Amino acid sequence: MHIANSDGLATIFSSQPDPAGVLPFVTGGLALLLVLSRSPWRWARTVVTIVHEAGHAVVALLAGRRLQSIRLHSDTSGVTASRGKPTGPGMIFTALAGYPAPSLLGLAFAALLAANRITVVLIVAAVLLLAVLVVVRNVYGVFAVVASSAVLGVVAFVATPSVQAWFVYAVTWFLLFGGVRPLFELQRKRYRGSANASDIDQLGWLTGTPPILWLLIIGVFTVGCLVLGGLWLLEPALNSMLNGPTL
Repeated sequence: MHIANSDGLATIFSSQPDPAGVLPFVTGGLALLLVLSRSPWRWARTVVTIVHEAGHAVVALLAGRRLQSIRLHSDTSGVTASRGKPTGPGMIFTALAGYPAPSLLGLAFAALLAANRITVVLIVAAVLLLAVLVVVRNVYGVFAVVASSAVLGVVAFVATPSVQAWFVYAVTWFLLFGGVRPLFELQRKRYRGSANASDIDQLGWLTGTPPILWLLIIGVFTVGCLVLGGLWLLEPALNSMLNGPTL
């Protein structure tokens, strides 16, 4: 087990060494290839869906709505059901929360990695999966969350610290890149007339504004998270390359 040792919480929240120089570049490249792929992306996209639906759920609770269920489907779609006032700010923020959630979580992970808190990222991911599992209400959804938890558990309790670093950086890059692609997929579906009840269409109806405006706003946000998070992830390696080894 590599998350905790005899030093307890002090070790968990302590700073780890900077990653090897190539690690942020290699994991970023691999994550980008995965997001740009076809079949591999279809399977990996479920992770983005889990975070997307978790975003809806968290904001629904913060807005005072009653969370009912999360359902994850094999086509990588998902639905979060909550009860409350069907209009107003609470419903608007709930509808808005899904698509930015993976990028925002990726940015938070990048900030933790910039502070060399690799094990904290693993803990946050575990808490997120546990919280989602509690409210998932369909068989495939339970399977998807349990499978993701199993991978996380193996990395957290079996893998060496070096492997943990590679895994956490790869996941962080994947969330940052993976937060952008679904927006292009959504617009393509909307263009074909097959996604007229999407989150951004709901936002358009709730606010009386063009749905494309919300797509652009979310797009700017996700790209901004990618740029900022990417800079945080690459900063140690870039500094090392520019400054050279210290004597």
